[in-house]
Amino acid sequence: MIFTLEFFYYVVGALLGTVAVMSLVDPTNPRRYSTALFWALYAAIYLAGERMAPEAAGGIMVVMALLAGFGGVRAGKPDVLPEATRRTSAARLGHQLFLPALAIPAVTMLGSTLLKDVKVGDLFLLDPKQATLVSLGIASMIAVPLACALTRATPVQAMRESRRLVDAMSWGFVLPHMLAVLGLLFTEAGVGKAVAHLTTSYIAMDTKIVAVAVYCVGMALFTIVMGNGFAAFPVMTGGVGIPVLVGVYHADPAVMAAIGMFSAYCGTLMTPMAANFNIIPAALLELPDKNAVIKAQIPTALPLLIVNIALLYFLMNR
Repeated sequence: MIFTLEFFYYVVGALLGTVAVMSLVDPTNPRRYSTALFWALYAAIYLAGERMAPEAAGGIMVVMALLAGFGGVRAGKPDVLPEATRRTSAARLGHQLFLPALAIPAVTMLGSTLLKDVKVGDLFLLDPKQATLVSLGIASMIAVPLACALTRATPVQAMRESRRLVDAMSWGFVLPHMLAVLGLLFTEAGVGKAVAHLTTSYIAMDTKIVAVAVYCVGMALFTIVMGNGFAAFPVMTGGVGIPVLVGVYHADPAVMAAIGMFSAYCGTLMTPMAANFNIIPAALLELPDKNAVIKAQIPTALPLLIVNIALLYFLMNR
């Protein structure tokens, strides 16, 4: 294979390493040494990959959590273009500014559909098992020079802007990665079996509506705790969905899974743990209340959860 997923791990590692160096040499950052260490450690995770011992990777994540928890990750003042220059460029380009962003889904779709089986000699152009993710990586790398050409900026300026965004997201940038690991840990630790035991022992699920409500509300609650619907899914589906809804009430697994994930997304709307959805946008928009996005979404999330319960109840046996 010419393009593999591991190649893009190195790209991400190099990007994070560059952010670490930029943070280290930025005198405007009040915590530049600890901030640089944080991003350097995260870069090491990507650059070393599977060659790193699990204990070492776990130790690095613990150190990163301590650095973030004690306020060691701060933002500096990257050398970005002046506000007037950016506004003038935006006015000149107009809707053309969206071209690099639109190129990403376009190239991703092209690669994952038309190029996934293409070979150069005896080698696949893209990793067939990870064609979509590899195509997304290629699309992102194409979008950078396209954006530079469009805005007449340099690759160095692109790195400065990358660092600015990483600084704005701060430690929340790492949270999706850590939450995905948490979901795997919960699954390996048998949390799903524990949930099954607790729910069947202490909740009377001898009526279908109660079982459906426990499953949907449980998906939302676990997502609130873990910040990731994909992490909550195996726990609640293994604990309630398969043994109770499918095993006892003969629910259609496809309907159960689809509406279950939709219920998990209701939890995503209501938790700061989903930092990439709820906290980072507040930081990028410089909102005075970091929970403003969550507060705006709760009136949608709660009625939607009730609708999901009703949908699953009426559709799961059709």
